[in-house]
Amino acid sequence: MNLFSISELQQFSGIKAHTIRMWEQRYQALHPTRSEGNTRYYDNSQLKRLLNIVSLMESDYKVSELCGMTDSMLFKLLEAKQKDISSDASHEYYVSQLIAAATHFDEIHFEKIFSNCVLRLGLRNTYLQVIYPMLHKIGLMWATGTNSAAYEHFSSNIIKQKLFSAIDSLPPSTSTSDTWLLFLPENEFHEIGLLLSYYLLRQTGKKVIYLGSNVPFDTLTDAAEKIKPNHLLFFLVHHDAPENTQGYINKLKKSFSKTKIHFSGNDKLLSQLKIGKGDNWIRSVEEFEKQLGLI
Repeated sequence: MNLFSISELQQFSGIKAHTIRMWEQRYQALHPTRSEGNTRYYDNSQLKRLLNIVSLMESDYKVSELCGMTDSMLFKLLEAKQKDISSDASHEYYVSQLIAAATHFDEIHFEKIFSNCVLRLGLRNTYLQVIYPMLHKIGLMWATGTNSAAYEHFSSNIIKQKLFSAIDSLPPSTSTSDTWLLFLPENEFHEIGLLLSYYLLRQTGKKVIYLGSNVPFDTLTDAAEKIKPNHLLFFLVHHDAPENTQGYINKLKKSFSKTKIHFSGNDKLLSQLKIGKGDNWIRSVEEFEKQLGLI
């Protein structure tokens, strides 16, 4: 059982610590345990309860009413909301419920919420408006030292399965005139952005060869020699020294001088690089869609 501080609850839920304390004092919304130094700590069930309250905040009930409900009453309201939620409803419902499922390793609930979200928003909007914010919140917890890396792995693997399934449902390309080679460099393992790019490229009928994560440079050059791609696309997500990243890109440009190079990922890192005129730094999904003629 994990224990969370009130500041960590704030990061997961988006509710300020001051507000959480107020809900406790006024409505007995949560019941934290306390350390010998009188510091509040919350277990998984308290976190899930807070996330459920957040998910229902735009319903017809006041916060005071939600805070006074039992967990079973909140769950019944959530089931009803999932059936009735409109396509333009707050995405915070989906974000909170996916986090709640992830922190309990509840695969059935996670898949149910994810599928409902894709059905209503579409895969592209689910990624932009729900999945990215959800993983960002979980990533914040990992960055602060909370033992939540497992939550991110759990969530990411389910999402990857769903993306692969969506890609597999698209008809294979018969074109050989415009081939894209997709990969992540060595020590890069965050595939979700690359998989979404794979999905968008397949939507436009492009031929895509997907090598996956942590691809050594020699493996990449061997594959490219056989495939002869027109385009290389990769993501740089993890934090690295700018000079190391610059050296990698320069090495790519030297080895693939006749191939169009596209990259995306960590904006803070990429903004420190010298981007050549022929290089395509993709700053957003919308920008990539425009380049592909999808919007």
